[in-house]
Amino acid sequence: MIRLPLAAITSACMASLMAVATVASAQTAPAAPDTARIHAADQAFITDATKAVATQRDAARIATSRSTDRDVKAFAERVSNDNAKISDALRAASPRGVDVPKNDPDAAVLASINNLRGADFDKVYIEQVALAGDQKALSAFQAEIASGRDEQLKDAAKKALPTIQEHYAMAQDLAKRKHLAAQ
Repeated sequence: MIRLPLAAITSACMASLMAVATVASAQTAPAAPDTARIHAADQAFITDATKAVATQRDAARIATSRSTDRDVKAFAERVSNDNAKISDALRAASPRGVDVPKNDPDAAVLASINNLRGADFDKVYIEQVALAGDQKALSAFQAEIASGRDEQLKDAAKKALPTIQEHYAMAQDLAKRKHLAAQ
């Protein structure tokens, strides 16, 4: 008679130990990044905005060494400094666990100016990078403000938009002064 209750007790203890071990291992497993919860518009903004800002920043750094025009260099320095701040703000505003590219510029845009110098550089930089690039950035930031769901990202876009609009206005003015087609 003692064997049956002892066997039942042993089985119950073993089952309890297995349950505790299962729960303990589940609690110590690392949590997966929460990327499934971000809305598609917010993810598109993170991708598009970081690419546009990184491209503008890196192209501006190239402009400071390749341009011979002081106005172009001054514009490029301003863009480089401002876009570094915008990039940091985007990273800070992005939801936890969401991958934000740190430096992902458009390689084709940078390649288009990389081997140019002087007036040739200035023309391509103003038309293809400053004007066209700022239009892309404006579109990305305006789209986030209009249809984004993450409040921190929308707030970051709202704060950065005036700076990007100012860059675009400066680029248009620069294009007019250099007798280039303003977009």
